[in-house]
Amino acid sequence: MPSIRFATIGAVLLAFLVAAVVVGVAHALVRRTLEALDIVGAENRAAVQARARQLTRALTLLAYGVAALAVLSLALNRFGVSEPQWDPRLLVRWFLTHGVNLVIIAAGAFIVVRAANLAIEHLRFKLARRHAPADLEWQRRAATLGGILSSVVTVSVMFVAILMLLRELTIDIVPIMTGAGIAGLAIGFGAQNLVRDVISGFFLILEDQVRIGDAARINGVAGTVEQINLRTIVLRDGEGAVQVFPNGTITALANLSKQFAYAVVDVRIAYSENIDRVMGTMREVGAAMEHDPVLGALVQAPLEIVGIVSLADGAATIRLNFKTHPLNQGKIANELRRRLMSAFVGRAIRPYAG
Repeated sequence: MPSIRFATIGAVLLAFLVAAVVVGVAHALVRRTLEALDIVGAENRAAVQARARQLTRALTLLAYGVAALAVLSLALNRFGVSEPQWDPRLLVRWFLTHGVNLVIIAAGAFIVVRAANLAIEHLRFKLARRHAPADLEWQRRAATLGGILSSVVTVSVMFVAILMLLRELTIDIVPIMTGAGIAGLAIGFGAQNLVRDVISGFFLILEDQVRIGDAARINGVAGTVEQINLRTIVLRDGEGAVQVFPNGTITALANLSKQFAYAVVDVRIAYSENIDRVMGTMREVGAAMEHDPVLGALVQAPLEIVGIVSLADGAATIRLNFKTHPLNQGKIANELRRRLMSAFVGRAIRPYAG
């Protein structure tokens, strides 16, 4: 009898010792993973550490919970509660078989969700690190993408966990799966445009194709981007009209203000003028703008004379390009036209001077 008692105590201690070792190893792995991550910013590090603490708490709960269930099973067996002679024993036996599985499924789903959220949080910080911390729009985009991924993972894991729980409770899940399949098929056919728009919007945000405030041309309509949503993008055109494009219908998107832009100006010159003299005047105007204390900060390169692009209606058309910072091409083009006209009038270059 004493030997049985000591054996039981030893088994209890061993169960909790194994649980403690598992918890310690899990904590060490999580800590080393955090140390290996290249996390920028105190706020980002605090958020990742909070996710890691949630994950370690879930692992601790699972390990000690399994140890406690094992000890309970051993204790009931030592007390002779093993024969299904009366209903309480049947209940205990069911709990020690199906109940343990239910606990493991629930705890496993919780751990998977926490681990996935931790990975998604790290992915979000890696995406945000590609841009400056002051780039608040991209920070919001990264947060949006992280939230979408977290929601998808959580819903998927919970759906699978619920099915496993129902099966463990001896509930036939075939009708549920059949109904869910039919409903999913009907929703898929009815909302296929919505799904297409959402998926297109997800990659539009992920790839950073266009931003709020950018000058863009979408499906042939030019204007300023005012909103970027998961389903639609909103553009205000030159007439002030608001154009709304579902993301799935965008077949051509031109960002006119990403990294740099060109102020393009076409100038018509009479055939009788000396082209070399005219181009020299254009270069002088471009150099003056480049050295202007205000306008010089808006341009990135000297004025480029592309050349004569057209001969029609008694005049030669010369194209000029001025490389500018984003969203400044209109201002530079207008000023370039104004200065060219003044210079041509002052030097009697036709058709600008009589």
